[in-house]
Amino acid sequence: MRRRSALRKYGVVLLLLSPWIIGFIVFTGGPMVISFFWSFTHYDMASAPRWIGLENYKFMFGIGKINGQHRADPYYWQSVKNTLFIIVFGVPLRVVFAMLTAMLLTRPKRGVNTYRTLFFMPYMAPRVAAALVFVYLLNPTTGPVNLLLNHIPGVTAPLWFYDPTWAKPALLIMGLWGIGDAIVIYLAGLLSVPRELYEAIAIEGANAWQRFRHVTLPLITPVIFFTIVMGVIDGFQYFDQAFVAGNVASGQTSVLGSPQNSLLFYSIYLYQWAFRNFDMGYAAAMAWVLFAATMVATAVLLLTSRRWVHYGGGGNQ
Repeated sequence: MRRRSALRKYGVVLLLLSPWIIGFIVFTGGPMVISFFWSFTHYDMASAPRWIGLENYKFMFGIGKINGQHRADPYYWQSVKNTLFIIVFGVPLRVVFAMLTAMLLTRPKRGVNTYRTLFFMPYMAPRVAAALVFVYLLNPTTGPVNLLLNHIPGVTAPLWFYDPTWAKPALLIMGLWGIGDAIVIYLAGLLSVPRELYEAIAIEGANAWQRFRHVTLPLITPVIFFTIVMGVIDGFQYFDQAFVAGNVASGQTSVLGSPQNSLLFYSIYLYQWAFRNFDMGYAAAMAWVLFAATMVATAVLLLTSRRWVHYGGGGNQ
């Protein structure tokens, strides 16, 4: 009887979980298994996948040979460098600006909810729409930003998305405009810091920097860690803004990563192989390398967090 009762309980649990289980198998688990198989094949979507072993990965990393000649993807490492740029510079900028903005939003006594809403609203704008707006604002000839810069003596307005040197910095500026989600997270973290700690350290004669260094910063390290992890994951998948800005600036939807491949990020290059070159096998291999890199980066962050992230239970975890 007990065994039947236990089986009945497990059956009810499986029945309740079945929508999620079926959805995971059909839309996530199944496609992952299929794409892993495709990564070892040549599949052009017009014929059946043909097994080629590790050739896709060898071509990706430049270690493959055909007739004694090296066979390497000429743009793969460019896409990797561009992606690392947006992570290395974009994530710290996002963290710092979101934290500073949240600290400012804890100060007003009147209209504080209005200010918080205004800072959060840009995050609600679709990324494609935001990219189109910034392409207009940073237009070298008619954009209001350059029209203002040209009136400043000694300042030469950059070409922004039309210049490979300034294209990625323009994306960083665009990214700072839509940090409303991070601001809300930091605001919640700052407001959760006990006031008693500030009062205690103020009695000891601590100045504003010391209060931030010894009270605020340690207690919001979990929030900082969360935003860094999410920023790194988003950085590996950076796509929408660069795709729109590159296409609009170049005026050619058939050319990705313009100008001069400065906006050729990893996800954009993967998209090109999958839906422009119709080489699903190589695109699947790129996707699995991206997955592995994301997992490794996340694991490294988790391991290093034990040294600097302080949780509420006292000590690090």
